[in-house]
Amino acid sequence: MDDPPTTEPSPDRDGSSDPVTDRGAPRRATGAEAVKAHLTLLVVLALCAVAFRFELGRALGGNGLSWAYVFEWPLFAIFGVYMWWSVLHGGRTPMRRSHRERPAAPAVDPRYAGMLEAWQAHQRELQATQAEAEGRDPPEDAPHAG
Repeated sequence: MDDPPTTEPSPDRDGSSDPVTDRGAPRRATGAEAVKAHLTLLVVLALCAVAFRFELGRALGGNGLSWAYVFEWPLFAIFGVYMWWSVLHGGRTPMRRSHRERPAAPAVDPRYAGMLEAWQAHQRELQATQAEAEGRDPPEDAPHAG
C-alpha cells in the first residue's frame, strides 16, 4: 500500500537533503554550496567584464553591431548577480514576509462573486466524491456525495 506522507526531507541522489525544510521555508546555501556560488559569480562577472571591454573597443573602432553587445554584457552580469542571490538564498525573494502573514485574497468583481461561490462548491463536491471513491474521509468543508 501507499506509505503515509512524512514531513522529513528526503535525501537527494548525492545524499543532501531537500532544499525545503519541514516548515516549508527554503534553506540558505552554506559551506561548499556557498563557495561554489561565490566562485561561479566571480567567473561570470570576470567574463562579462572582459567581454564588455572587448566589445567596447570594437564598437569605438567602428563596428556598429558591437554597440549592442556593449549594453548586453552588463545585463548578463546583472542576471548573474540575480541568479547568485537566488542560489545562495534558496530561491527566496529579498523581501521577507512573516510566516503568519497571508497574502490578501484577490478581489472578485461583485458581478462574478456568485459564479466563484458556485465553482468553489463544485470543487468541494468533486473532492468529496473523489475521497469517497478512494475510501478515505472527505474534507471537513466538503458536502457528502449522495
